[in-house]
Amino acid sequence: MPLLNKTPTHPATLPHPSAPSAWSAARISLTAIFAVDGFLFASWVVRIPDVRAQVHASHSALGLALLCLSAGAVAVMPVIGRLCVRFGSRRVTVAALALLTVAVALPPHTHSVLSLGAALALFGAGYGAANVAMNSAAVELVAELRRPVMPSFHAGYSLGGLLGASLGGLLAGPLTAGWALALSGLFGLAVTAAAGTVLLREPRATAAVAPAATASGPLVPARYLVLLLGLTALFSSYGEGALADWATLHLTDDVHASAGLAAFGYAAYAFAMTAGRLGGTWLAMRFGPARLMTAGGLTASAGMLVAALAPSVPLVLAGFVLVGLGLANLFPLAIARAGQEGGPHGVATASMLGYGGMLIGPPVIGFLADAASLPIALTTVAAAGAGAAALAALAHRPRARTRATTRATTGTAR
Repeated sequence: MPLLNKTPTHPATLPHPSAPSAWSAARISLTAIFAVDGFLFASWVVRIPDVRAQVHASHSALGLALLCLSAGAVAVMPVIGRLCVRFGSRRVTVAALALLTVAVALPPHTHSVLSLGAALALFGAGYGAANVAMNSAAVELVAELRRPVMPSFHAGYSLGGLLGASLGGLLAGPLTAGWALALSGLFGLAVTAAAGTVLLREPRATAAVAPAATASGPLVPARYLVLLLGLTALFSSYGEGALADWATLHLTDDVHASAGLAAFGYAAYAFAMTAGRLGGTWLAMRFGPARLMTAGGLTASAGMLVAALAPSVPLVLAGFVLVGLGLANLFPLAIARAGQEGGPHGVATASMLGYGGMLIGPPVIGFLADAASLPIALTTVAAAGAGAAALAALAHRPRARTRATTRATTGTAR
């Protein structure tokens, strides 16, 4: 079915007779690795209230500790990009995820904000390294398969987050945070070993991601578009990071939900995001990426206003579901379009901006929560959703072709 908007489709995302099977062993293994990443992060998220109580942290002190997680991730991201080029993104993916499985067990064994910050810095290093490497490997596979499958990898991440949050809620009573996160780390390590073995045995993708040749005009407009798309991803992931670290606290502190129900709240958000990403490829083909991204941002904005300001648990949960559906495809579609416009450099730039939003969201919310209140702080997620919708619409706005582009596409001589 043709796209309803006029955005050209990059050849690397089109099915091709010589392309490998859609569900190759490498794709299945990489999807499992995305799922493990989401599972481990969600396992930590649902235990944040326990760890906060253990170290006696205020909102702002917890925000500082979470900022250490951000700092650890940001510090390794540029290095990981170079390591992916030198050693291959698949090898770096497996090594980074192995580090993450160890680091996730450390926070419950800290007894001060300072030691928690140090543990979260290591956790952030593993998380940031894994996410940069995984997306690099995913971009290679999208080019190799010549199918628009990027949302399916992020659906794996969301599914892992759903499983981690659900299991964390069930274990909130029977197991301490230390035991729960240790078992999560062991499970993640086992899956990483199995999936990583298959991924490393499969031949590496040889197809390259190249910039679009007809839509962007000269290099400067392409860079401008990549920046817009990166900011779209940043606003989207700002909301993801904020909900990951503060949704359970909002439910327990502001609407007085139990620990198990608070964990279910994050699970409802993760389930909605998973469902949205599983249908992301079809929705993008049916309505076009521009309409899907714009509608998603507005939906997330409305849902977050409900979740932040509603006085009852059912309304808050409904708001979280709308946020999950709205944010579901903003990040993967922004990264995919950035690759179309700017090639590998576009993917790297947009990914760095995007994950930066996920990492700065939690500490910003923490400081705003102490300055005003947590519900008021969470309304910034609604503003970010509206901003993402506006930027997506701007990035997909039809642009006049330059004379050079017209000559290139029509065959006219200089």
